[in-house]
This record gives sequence, structure tokens and C-alpha cells, in this order.
Amino acid sequence: MELVLNDEGFLSKIGDWNEAVAVQLASLNEIELTEAHWEIILFMREYYQNYKHLPNSRVFTKAIAKQFGVEKGNSRYLHKLFPQPLKYACKLAGLPKPPTCL
Repeated sequence: MELVLNDEGFLSKIGDWNEAVAVQLASLNEIELTEAHWEIILFMREYYQNYKHLPNSRVFTKAIAKQFGVEKGNSRYLHKLFPQPLKYACKLAGLPKPPTCL
């Protein structure tokens, strides 16, 4: 499948996302997906579906901590997974760019 991305590398249509698309996006961003990545990616898709908006970085980290525990809901852990955790979690989840991300 040919990915249609915007000028910042985010998927143009949320409905085009599936796990194979996430793998392609990860490859384009030089990220090798692990179970830990999938946990965050799928969490972000569920968060967006439930709340119809994207959190800021602080709310994102707190939501991860609430769902998966403080050992995963902290900046150090999330930065091991993604260069900019909120931005890349949303990008690989096929979601829009969070308004708080540069």
C-alpha cells in the first residue's frame, strides 16, 4: 500500500491506518517496533477514539502511568522508545500531529 503522508510525515487519512501501515511508518522513522512500542501505539489510538483529542505531553505521560504503571509512564522510559514520545506515538498510530508538538 502506498502511504499518503502530509509534509510532516503524518498519515493524511486516519482511516488508512492498520498495523502494516504502522510498521511502514516506523521504518520510515528508523524505529524498530517492539511489544513496548505497540503497547503505546495501541493505547494512543484508543485514547484518541475515546476522547476525540490528543493530550499534551504531561497528560500523555500521566495517562500511560495510569494505564501501565509508573515504570512505563515516565519520560525516561518513553524516550527509550521514541525520539519525541508523544509526537512519534501519534505518528506511528496514524493519528494527527498533536497541537502541542513542534
